[in-house]
Amino acid sequence: MNARQKRLFEDALKKNPNLKMPTEGPPPELTEDDLALLKQGVGDKSGRPQHSADGTGEGGEEGEAQPHRGAIMTYFEEKGFGFLRPENGGKDIFFHVSRLQQAQPTDLVPGTKVLFELGMDRNGKIAASALWIAPPEEPPAA
Repeated sequence: MNARQKRLFEDALKKNPNLKMPTEGPPPELTEDDLALLKQGVGDKSGRPQHSADGTGEGGEEGEAQPHRGAIMTYFEEKGFGFLRPENGGKDIFFHVSRLQQAQPTDLVPGTKVLFELGMDRNGKIAASALWIAPPEEPPAA
C-alpha cells in the first residue's frame, strides 16, 4: 500500500473503527473508486453488488461503470467550474469544464440534465471525472 492509500485508510478507520485491513496474500491494488470509498469512510467495495444495464444489481462486466444522473446547479463560466446535484440525492459534486465530453461549455446552464462519472480531483475530493449532457428522456409508452 502506498502512502496515499495508507493515509486514506487511516482516515476511513477514524470514521469506521470496524474497518479491517486485509492481511492475507499480496495487497490488492486499489482503484480510484476504492480510494473514493475509503475517503468517505465506507470501506472496500467487495461486498457491493455490481449493477447491470437493466438496474437489477446483478452481473455486468467488470470495470464497467454506469454513469450517474444529475442536474447542473451552478456553473461559473469565467472560472470553468461548477457544481451538479445527483438525481438520487446527496451532496453537490464539483466538476471542471475540462471533464465535459462532446458538448459545449455554453450548454452548462442551471437545470441542465447531465450524466457523470465520479472520481477524485487533484486534492483527493470527490468530483466528476467525466460529464455528458443527458439525452432527452423519452416519455413512457402508453
